[in-house]
Amino acid sequence: MPTYNPKRVAEKLQKVMDAWGTLRPTKTFAGMTLEQFKAKVQPSQAARDQLVTVQSQAKDNRQLRHESDAASLELAQLVVNSIKGDPDEGETSGLYAAMGYVPKNQRRSGLTRKGSTTTPVTTVAASAATTTGTTVK
Repeated sequence: MPTYNPKRVAEKLQKVMDAWGTLRPTKTFAGMTLEQFKAKVQPSQAARDQLVTVQSQAKDNRQLRHESDAASLELAQLVVNSIKGDPDEGETSGLYAAMGYVPKNQRRSGLTRKGSTTTPVTTVAASAATTTGTTVK
């Protein structure tokens, strides 16, 4: 089955109908009148119209999801803050950890001590010279 560019197909169909309707509205081609042709290509146009509607609804639903997600995250943050402030639970509780947070008693300090950046000089050359019988001066 050959593939068609949907945009070009819609443009082509519209051009055929416009030209036929403007220049020869009463003439029949391929055994069809203009109205019969329009009736036969109507399912194609209906599908295009439905896709436009579905795309608009999808765009609207994405916007609604974005807005409701923001409100839901704020509500979830209130719950987490409430757990942190609860005397029975707090920041060290298992509930707090189960929600994906690192309990306060399991956090690292963040302090790092970097070692020296240069490598120490080794006496490899001196020890290699003594094993071969030559002396290094």
